Amino acid sequence: MRYNKSTSLSLLTLVVMLQLVGMSMVFIPNEAFAAVSQNINMVPESFSALADSASPAVVNIRTESTTGEGGRVYQHFFNQPFGQNDPLNEFFENFFNSPHQREYKHRSLGSGFIFDDEGYIVTNNHVVENADEISVKLKDGQEFSAERVGTDPKTDLALLKIKAEGKLPSLELGDSDSLKIGEWVVAIGSPFGLEQTVTAGIVSAKGRVIGAGPYDDFIQTDASINPGNSGGPLLNLKGQVIGINTAIVASGQGIGFAIPANMAKNIINQLKQNGSVTRGWLGVAIQPVSKEMAEYYQLQDNQGALVTDVFPGDPADKAGLKPQDIILTVNGKKVTESRDLSALIADIPVGEKIPIEFMRDGKRKTVTATIAKREETDVSRQGESGKPETALGITVANITDDIARKLGVSSSGGVFISEVVRGSKGDMAGLSPGDIIIEINHKKIIDIKAFQAVIADIDEGNPLQMIVRKRNGTILIVTMTK
Repeated sequence: MRYNKSTSLSLLTLVVMLQLVGMSMVFIPNEAFAAVSQNINMVPESFSALADSASPAVVNIRTESTTGEGGRVYQHFFNQPFGQNDPLNEFFENFFNSPHQREYKHRSLGSGFIFDDEGYIVTNNHVVENADEISVKLKDGQEFSAERVGTDPKTDLALLKIKAEGKLPSLELGDSDSLKIGEWVVAIGSPFGLEQTVTAGIVSAKGRVIGAGPYDDFIQTDASINPGNSGGPLLNLKGQVIGINTAIVASGQGIGFAIPANMAKNIINQLKQNGSVTRGWLGVAIQPVSKEMAEYYQLQDNQGALVTDVFPGDPADKAGLKPQDIILTVNGKKVTESRDLSALIADIPVGEKIPIEFMRDGKRKTVTATIAKREETDVSRQGESGKPETALGITVANITDDIARKLGVSSSGGVFISEVVRGSKGDMAGLSPGDIIIEINHKKIIDIKAFQAVIADIDEGNPLQMIVRKRNGTILIVTMTK
């Protein structure tokens, strides 16, 4: 083989390339191995140790209740098996002058867990609601008759008590706020009566609202949850209860929901101490801050809770909060969404004084409110009829006490739309009878006179923006041209 200058350059290039490849072989595999190692560590080798340590504290709950109709299932399959000519119906009608009424025993099952060694058991309210008898079975086979200590239907939580000799195994409530999406969780319960069933999955989402009530804030998981799992624990890999399994999507596969442990802690403690739950009350109606609302008030984001109404005489009113204020923090805790406010206030003891930071007219302000229970208030303010506003095609009136009661609002301001001309500017903009106009172009509307004065100052053809409270309580920005 003959070597020349060109061959030497080629060999030199090859050597350099081999050196680069060698360098890559030194570093790239290490990064790859690190990634692979990380992926391996993300998948637990086994859930056996966790299941062994936690399952003794998980219980099977069976209930029995008495119904007069036999329940929906009984009625569907067994009611009047002989049709309208059922001889038993004729017998009861002839001799007792009324159709016969049987009492039927309805049995149901669920799960729960012991959360202290004194025998207190946490489960769902719907598991034990209306139950005449409640029995609890432990993993070791022991069975007990359980006493209902207290229930909280709003969060679907219940607390039971059993009397056993010696200390019972128990589970610790963990910090559900520290949960991360994708984190491994384990559910233990009695789906379809299959006791001590262990399933595993991940946290699919947090803060889910499923329409279960005013305190919706569920953990979503793909750990298999089925009927009978209700009330059982959702555990992290430390063996701590970070959720109470409570709901499933009937038409979905692998979609279950659990009440966060941090929400349950205060409820459980109150049930244990008092047998009932007392929640704090601020006295405001609220809704989320929409994108349009954030732009209108020149906010950097649409976080917070928009106050749509303030109930006279309640803590918010006494503290100086007003409709259209946007609450940003409560007791130092940020209000990201409107539902955060309800949960935060509910957990504050009655009588406690707390700072509330809010936005009003583009300025941050702070007031101090004393939390209390909600009190019924009366609205007493007389109103008067208004004249049609022909430019917009709407008829307005002052809010009387009668109108306020019908709409469920206070009469502290705004005008009530009594008529909307079909095809008018107001109609095209989405205004409807029953709406309340609260503000126009950043000017408060107290009554008809204020409304007419503001409208008169707007030249024909110029745009105007209204803050309108719809009949369902929603606050909207309505834009139109005069």
